[in-house]
Amino acid sequence: MLQIPQDPKEECIKNIETLFDTAELNELVALYSALPLLPYPWEWLSRATDAVRSNMGFVFDAISILNPYPELYFPESAWNQLVLKTIFNGKPIHLIYGLDRRKNKELAISISDFIDERFAAGRKIPPQILRLLAPFSNEEHSSTLIRMFASEESGEKEAAALVCFESKEPKLRSLLANHPELELSIQNGELDWSKLESIP
Repeated sequence: MLQIPQDPKEECIKNIETLFDTAELNELVALYSALPLLPYPWEWLSRATDAVRSNMGFVFDAISILNPYPELYFPESAWNQLVLKTIFNGKPIHLIYGLDRRKNKELAISISDFIDERFAAGRKIPPQILRLLAPFSNEEHSSTLIRMFASEESGEKEAAALVCFESKEPKLRSLLANHPELELSIQNGELDWSKLESIP
């Protein structure tokens, strides 16, 4: 692929489009994995966002996991869709390239809604997703955090503590004061979001 002449542009794009149109599964995985290396990166945006909607798990993984292309070129709505689908599919979000750099308020709202729905259904949540909520947390999240602090799952308690520690809301910061051992662990650098990372 990288040997395809880049000029003239129209011919280069046509040749790469032909590869996409005729590829079988493994070839598609290779193509989507190679997007950051291809010339004329904006030309492949439609292909890349279509891959997020793909029902082929390997194709989705190729665009979402350790691939710099989405962070660099996806608009916010497409980026958020990629992150949410990764969560819904039970994939490890820390493997999304640029995850922390592209946190945004709309994504945080969706994460908050997802957490509420899971709790209402009596289901567990992957604690790591709260890293996307933390910078945008407010008093409305206090009941969720109190519930997580009361959980028997250590990961939920630790995630709640990290959210409160990163929050600018005094009410949320005060919740952490009731858990001095977790606060001390964060201050000492022993607890951060990386401790909640898991690879299924």
